[in-house]
Formats: sequence, C-alpha cells, structure tokens
Amino acid sequence: MTGAIWNLLLALAWVVLSGDFTGLNLTVGLVFGYITLVLIEPQVEALQGYPARIPRILGFLGFFIKELLMANLKVGFDILTPPWHMKPGVIAMPLDARTELEITMVANLISLTPGTLSLDVSDDRKVLYIHAMFLDDEEELRRNLKEMEYRALELFR
Repeated sequence: MTGAIWNLLLALAWVVLSGDFTGLNLTVGLVFGYITLVLIEPQVEALQGYPARIPRILGFLGFFIKELLMANLKVGFDILTPPWHMKPGVIAMPLDARTELEITMVANLISLTPGTLSLDVSDDRKVLYIHAMFLDDEEELRRNLKEMEYRALELFR
C-alpha cells in the first residue's frame, strides 16, 4: 500500500510541476513514478515487492477480462439460440482463501462472471457454494474457478 501511495504522490507532483492537468499527463506521471520506485526499491524497505505487484495486477486484469468475455459469449449464445443448452447446478468448491478480504474478493469475482453466482460460504470458511448455469463438466468448472481463485490470491501475496 505504501508503494501505491508514493506512486500516486509522485504522479501528482509530476502533474503539478508540469502544469498540464490532464488524464494523459497523470498516466505519464504514474509511469514515471513507477519507474522511480522500481529504481529505489532496493534502498527502501517499505517498497519491497511493490514493483512486482503492478505486472501481476495487469496480468490478472487481462485474464479476468478474457474470462468475462468468454462467459458473456457463452451465456449470450445460449439465450439467443433455442433450445437452451444450460444444465444448472450447485457445486461446493474448497477455498484456498483464508481471510475475509480474500474470500470476499474470490466470491465477488465468481459472481461477476456471467453464468456463475456465489451462494454461501461454509461456517468454517473453507468451502464456497456456487450456482453454475453450465454444469456440463463439473471438474472443468471447478478447475476454471480454482484458476481464478489462484490468480486473485496472487494479488495479495
């Protein structure tokens, strides 16, 4: 979190000192701030691990957008072409997420993806119950959801 705050402060300083208050200039400031933080990371203990976090976030965003697009196409195709191909069902997925924040993020990412909905978390917080619109291959669905969970949890580590 410290690295993100410093990056934002460096970007704001860039915008103020350049005198160009535009979104593009703020983006340029964020890039220059990031490069600066990458260069000084070995000397500043509070920045440890920050430079590796941005590529992970960008990689996750690319992965999630791809998953979102594929799920939208699958649901849209099923809605527009009779007969319906959906086979709805509920599965229990063991969670690797342990904290409230991690569980909430995983559950929300699953619910954001069309065709899946997080229903409940077990009392011991080790199992997430998920309703799936397409439960043709339960193992494949579970594998895809575990991949999403793994990638989301990588953002916290």
